[in-house]
Amino acid sequence: MKKYLLIILFLSVSTAFAKPKHHFVRIKTNKGECIIMLYNQTPKHRDNFLKLTKEGFYNGTLFHRVIQEFMIQGGDPNSKTASPGQALGSGDLGYRVPAEFRDSLFHKKGVLASANDGNPEKASSASQFYIVQGKKWTDDSLDELRKKRMNNRVIPESHRKVYKEIGGSPHLDQGYTVYGEVVMGLEMVDLIAAVQKSATNRPLEDIKMEVSILKNKEAKKIEKKLGLKNNTL
Repeated sequence: MKKYLLIILFLSVSTAFAKPKHHFVRIKTNKGECIIMLYNQTPKHRDNFLKLTKEGFYNGTLFHRVIQEFMIQGGDPNSKTASPGQALGSGDLGYRVPAEFRDSLFHKKGVLASANDGNPEKASSASQFYIVQGKKWTDDSLDELRKKRMNNRVIPESHRKVYKEIGGSPHLDQGYTVYGEVVMGLEMVDLIAAVQKSATNRPLEDIKMEVSILKNKEAKKIEKKLGLKNNTL
C-alpha cells in the first residue's frame, strides 16, 4: 500500500512540475490583448520570436500597417521612435529567418505569420510579423482567387472549409511562414483592423504593443483548456 502511495505521490509531483508542451505569448495594446500559441512545427521562427520577446524588443513597437479584412502588421524597430505620419515597414535587425513552410499551417483568421521582403528564398524578416484578419470566402471566390493570384495552386479541401467558415487570406499561403495563432482575444485583431488610418495604412492613432511570455503555470492551464496533449496541434 505504501508503495502505491509513493508512486501516486511521485506522479502528482512530476505532473505539477512538468513543463507545458507549447509556448504562449501575450500581446497587450490599447485595443485589448490577445494570447498567441507559437507552433512547435516552426522551431526557428518560434525560438526567434521568444528570443526577441525575452529581450523586450517588441515593447513600444507599433502595429504600423493595418488593412481591414486582411491583416495587422507590426514589429518594425523604427516604429519605436517614429514621428506622426512617418513611413514605416522597412526596418530590420540585419538578419533573416529561413522559411519554414508546413502543409498543415495556412493563413486562416488569427494566425501569426512573418513578413518578408520578397527575397527568392522567402526567408522571413527577423522581427516584423502580422496577424491575419482576412475575410470569409465562397467556393466561387476561392476559385477566382486561385486563377488571379495563386497561379491555380490547389487549395486543400480542409483549408477551403476553414476559409469559408472562419475566414483568412489564402493567397499568402506558401509565400510567408505561419508560425502561431491567436487562441484567446481575437477581438483585439478586429478592433485594430477597424481603426482609422492614413493612405499608407498606418493607424492615425499609434497602437503600441507590449509582448510577454506566459509563465508555465498559465501556459499549462491554457493547454488544458484547449485540449492540447502533444507537441503539435
